[in-house]
Amino acid sequence: MSTTTTLAPNADIAVPKAADVPEPSRRVRRFKVGRLVTHIALLLIVAIWTLPTFGLLISSVRDPDQLALSGWWTALSTSTISAQSERLPAAGTAVVEDGLYTIRGNLLGADDNRTIRTFGGTATTAGANPVGATIELRAGGTITVEENGDYVWTSPTPFEYTTAPRISYVASMAPRFTLENYSTVLNANGIGRSFINSATVAIPATIISVMVAAFAAYALAWMKFPGRTFFVIAVVALLVVPLQMALVPVLRLHVQIAGMFGIDGKGYFAVWLAHTGFGLPLAVYLLRNYMVGLPREIMESARMDGASHFQTFTTMVLPLSVPALASIAIFQFLWIWNDLLVALVFLGSQDEYVVLTGKLVDLLGTMGSEWHILTAGAFISILVPLIVFFSLQRYFVRGLLAGSVK
Repeated sequence: MSTTTTLAPNADIAVPKAADVPEPSRRVRRFKVGRLVTHIALLLIVAIWTLPTFGLLISSVRDPDQLALSGWWTALSTSTISAQSERLPAAGTAVVEDGLYTIRGNLLGADDNRTIRTFGGTATTAGANPVGATIELRAGGTITVEENGDYVWTSPTPFEYTTAPRISYVASMAPRFTLENYSTVLNANGIGRSFINSATVAIPATIISVMVAAFAAYALAWMKFPGRTFFVIAVVALLVVPLQMALVPVLRLHVQIAGMFGIDGKGYFAVWLAHTGFGLPLAVYLLRNYMVGLPREIMESARMDGASHFQTFTTMVLPLSVPALASIAIFQFLWIWNDLLVALVFLGSQDEYVVLTGKLVDLLGTMGSEWHILTAGAFISILVPLIVFFSLQRYFVRGLLAGSVK
């Protein structure tokens, strides 16, 4: 027989304490909190690294005068320009209107984005009179200044002065965005050519290094031959060799070998080989670690079907390694595109070979105070890497996560 226990209407219901909660439930709760903290930390890191790029983009399309006055975070607000002055025309330009000697003009340019807020006859009184007011000038007569910069200076007697007086004013500038900065940079001497030079260097060097690294990684991962362990150790050891230490010896060796065949030691072919050599250790190391993690059953089944190593590599390993190859290609392309040292050593500084980074350095020297030109040039230099990264970012993420979860 089964018995049923009933609780009295006023009986207290026991509430489980924290110690009574099952261990898996507490573990799940801690896991969710940990994931939330991780996501928040990642979002903060992304925001910190994205903010300067966003600021560079905003600065590159701002009006040059506004950029010189305030930071990019004030791009949507009206900028106030400190007191400026403009000299009035000569006395001989006056005409008679309604019995008064009159001089008309505009304190601002025709295409000026500024508007006048206050004005005065001296620099100290620039903020004393609102637009539309009429004040007296020391040179004689009265003047009225409007918001758009138009002024009317009148006098009942002819103007008699040798030095034209000045009108001081405080102006404001509404937000203005323009692509003229990019037009100036792209039309600058040699920028277009240097952009093509950078693409000529980066694209072939990336393809060559990734292709060679893929073959080498497969050989070190799945082919058995004498000295394989030695080559793996050598690849790891080459990761710590500084580029600057090996640059000059590699250049001398290349020039000597090229001279034996009557070939110029400097040029595009030389810089392709240099970037391939310097990028191979890391690429081979990462790709080998990825390929080692591929299922062994796939290799064994291909071997049982009579496939050669080349067939196995091209038909099975390469399709499975697309995420890792894309990750390596992104890193290699970004490094080559932003490189200046290797390009200067193996290409020289001639205008026909100078890359975009080298041309931007020259631009910095000639236009170092023109921030609108520098920001536009800097964003042009990172535009191609951004396009490459965002177009391949899904493969990039898969390549980074490959092997982390089985």
